[in-house]
Amino acid sequence: MSKSASNIADKNIVDRSRTRRNKAVFDAVKSTRERLQYGGVGTVAFECEMLQMHIAETLYGATIMPLFILLATGIGVYITRDIEIVGWTLLALSGHALALIFARKAQKQTITPANVNRWVSTFLAVQIIIGLIWALFAGYPMGAKDAALPMFYKGATLLIALSITAMSNFMLRRAILMTFLPVLMALGINAATSQDPMAIGMALMFFMAMLFCHYITRRLHNSSIKLLSFQSEKDDLIAELEVAKSMSDEARRRAEEANLAKSRFLASMSHELRTPLNAILGFSEVMASEILGPLNNPLYKEYSGDIHRSGQHLLDLINEILDLSRIEAGRYELQEEAVSLLEIAEDCVGMIQLRARGKNIRIIQQFERSLPSVWADEKALRQVILNLLSNAVKFTPQGGEISIKAGWTARGGQYVSIKDNGPGIPEEEIPVVLSAFGQGSIAIKSAEQGTGLGLPIVQAILSKHDGQFVLKSKLREGTETIAILPAKRILQTVPAVEDVQAVQPRKRSFA
Repeated sequence: MSKSASNIADKNIVDRSRTRRNKAVFDAVKSTRERLQYGGVGTVAFECEMLQMHIAETLYGATIMPLFILLATGIGVYITRDIEIVGWTLLALSGHALALIFARKAQKQTITPANVNRWVSTFLAVQIIIGLIWALFAGYPMGAKDAALPMFYKGATLLIALSITAMSNFMLRRAILMTFLPVLMALGINAATSQDPMAIGMALMFFMAMLFCHYITRRLHNSSIKLLSFQSEKDDLIAELEVAKSMSDEARRRAEEANLAKSRFLASMSHELRTPLNAILGFSEVMASEILGPLNNPLYKEYSGDIHRSGQHLLDLINEILDLSRIEAGRYELQEEAVSLLEIAEDCVGMIQLRARGKNIRIIQQFERSLPSVWADEKALRQVILNLLSNAVKFTPQGGEISIKAGWTARGGQYVSIKDNGPGIPEEEIPVVLSAFGQGSIAIKSAEQGTGLGLPIVQAILSKHDGQFVLKSKLREGTETIAILPAKRILQTVPAVEDVQAVQPRKRSFA
C-alpha cells in the first residue's frame, strides 16, 4: 500500500503516524473526564448552590403566592359569604412574609458547607408553619346553600397552592412533604369524621396529587444537582485544558527558540566549519597522490585515502546540515530565473550515470518534450533531482532499473518522477525517513553511508518554490518520489503580434 508524504517544511519533522501527548496532562484530562461521566451527585457543595438558587427563586417570586392568597380569599368570601376567611388570609400572608424574611437574611450571608444544614432546617421549619396554616384552611368549615360548591372551591385552592409551592420550592428537598402533610392529615380527619363521599374523594385526590408533585420535584431537584455537577466538571476540565495549553505553548515557544538559535548558529558557522575541512581534504589528497614525493611507509598512503574519504563524507554532512539550517533560519534565498526542468533532469541523469553503471543499473528516461521554462532556482532544483536520483541508485540492487519521468501535472504544473525497483520502504517507516537524520531499517543495514537529510532538504526546497513532494513506496516492490512545481511557476510563451495597418479615423460630416 502506498502512502503520500506531506510537503510541509516543518522546523522539526516528527513522526506523524501517532499523536504524542504529555503524560501528566493526558492523565489529568482523563481523570477529569471520568469524574464528569461517573462522578457522584448530591455533594455538600452542590447543596449550597441549590440553597442559594432556592433563596433567589423565593425572593424573585415573592408576589405570586400573596396574590393567589388574596384572590382565593376574595372568591371564598363571594361563595360562602363568610368574612372570617380574611383572618386566615392575614395568617397566611404572615407565614409567607416569614419565609421572605429568612430568605433575605440568608441572602446577606454566605452559604457554606458548615451552615448549609442549619439553613435548610430553618427553611423547612418555615414550610411546616406555612403547611399548618394551609391545614387550617383545609379544616375550616364553609357553609353555603350548595355544599358541593365550597368543597370544589377548597379542593381547587389547595391543588393550585400545591402546584405553586412545588414549582417554587423544588430546589429545597422535602419542602412539599413538610408543607402539605399537615393539609393531608386535616383532609383525612375531615373525611373520616364526616363520612362524606366528596370529602373522602377530595382527600384521596389531594393525596395522589401530592405524591405526583413530590415525585416531580424530586426529579427536578436531582436534575438540577446533575446539571450543577456537569457544569462544575466542565469548568474544571476547561481550566485544566487551559493550563495544559499554556504549558504546551510555552514548551513549543522554547523549543522553537532553541531550534532557531541552533539554525542561526549553524548558518553563521558555515565558513568556520568548511575552511578546516577543505584544508584536511586538500592535504590528504596531496599526500595520497604523493605529489611532493613518495611516502616511506605504504600505510601512510592508505591512511591518507581514509582521511580524504572521511573528510569528504563529513563535508557532505556539514553542507546538508547547513543547507537545512539556512532554510529553517529563513536565510535560504532563491536565485530565481527562467530555467528548463527538462534540461536540469537530463543533466542530473548524466551526472549520476557513472555511479549507476558501476552497479549495472539501467536508467530509463521518459520525458515530455517541448516543456516550457519554469521560474525557479536552477541550483536548488538540481540539488532536488540529484538527491532523489542518488537515493534511487543507492538503494537499487545490482542489475536493477530506474525510470525518470518529466511532464505536465493534471493542474497545469510540471513534475519529475523517479521510480526504482529496490527493496522499498515499510509503511510505518515513511515518516521516519522524512524526518531529519531519519533512516529506515533497510538503509541502516545497507553498506551505503547516508546522512538522513536528503529528503527533508528536498521537502524544504520544494516548499520554498510553493511546490509539493510525494513519496510512494511498496515493500519489496520499489519506491517512487515525485517533485511537483505549481502551475503559477510555468512561463507561458506569448506569440508575436503581427504588424497590421493602423485604422484611419473616420471623418466627421456636418452636412
